[in-house]
Amino acid sequence: MSRFEMDRDWLVYHPSPSKPKYMPPPGAIDAHCHVFGPGDEFPYAPERKYTPCDAPKEKLWELRDYLGFERNVIVQATCHGADNRAMVDACRSSNGRARGVATVTRDFTDEQLRELDAAGVRGVRFNFVKRLVDVTPREVLVEIAERIQPLGWHIVIYFEAQDLPELYDFVASLPTIVVVDHMGRPEVTQPLNAPAFELFVKLMTHHERIWSKVSGAERLSRTGPPGYDDFVPFARRIVETFPDRVLWGTDWPHPNLKTHMPDDGQLVDLLPRIAPTQLLRKKLLVDNPMRLYWAK
Repeated sequence: MSRFEMDRDWLVYHPSPSKPKYMPPPGAIDAHCHVFGPGDEFPYAPERKYTPCDAPKEKLWELRDYLGFERNVIVQATCHGADNRAMVDACRSSNGRARGVATVTRDFTDEQLRELDAAGVRGVRFNFVKRLVDVTPREVLVEIAERIQPLGWHIVIYFEAQDLPELYDFVASLPTIVVVDHMGRPEVTQPLNAPAFELFVKLMTHHERIWSKVSGAERLSRTGPPGYDDFVPFARRIVETFPDRVLWGTDWPHPNLKTHMPDDGQLVDLLPRIAPTQLLRKKLLVDNPMRLYWAK
């Protein structure tokens, strides 16, 4: 255990997830996951809002193989700030089987951006969840968006449903593909046609550059495992309505959860309910992430 792990303030990932009953199709990609540390090698950011357990690349590769996936998209999480070294190290050591989404600031040089691109980074993340980060001013985010556009990167954006009315025009105006984490965190106890979720559907309907990850059952559900029944209709609606603009990921090692650590095998077993046909599952797990992350 690293000296950082002794300070961790949330749960350790599931030690022995169940083997999924559902077998993903050949080439399937876990398109939203993380690596943390190990803290003694890749220190956590001093300004972090939480301290995770160590979750190194070797554990992620083990989980990938165990669950039946072939590739990963590793998203930089806030506990590492804009120090992307752990994510970059994982991408570089993956034999081409991982891509990355970085956190960058306005003082990153063009050379640093090109180095990230060469390592396998294909996007940047903008986080608007105030309990996790100090939000960057929008004019800075626009500047970053314009700088990454020539690289062919996209933007991953994380916000909560109550923030969408105020963010709607900003998100719609971004010049690249925008991938929204966890469907914008809808309140799944509300009806499927509640105004907040309808606004998110409107955003995707009127702006073809907007994609969505239909992940986060363990964060959004109130009914909980194993079925996460209140979450499923929301994810299924997005998959069936926008089949060519959806991604899915485990979100391993499930950062910042303090009361419930999910069984990743159970999360995989949600996939046939979220994407009820073989064609939809192939788009969700293979075709869409390959197009977005491995096209170059």
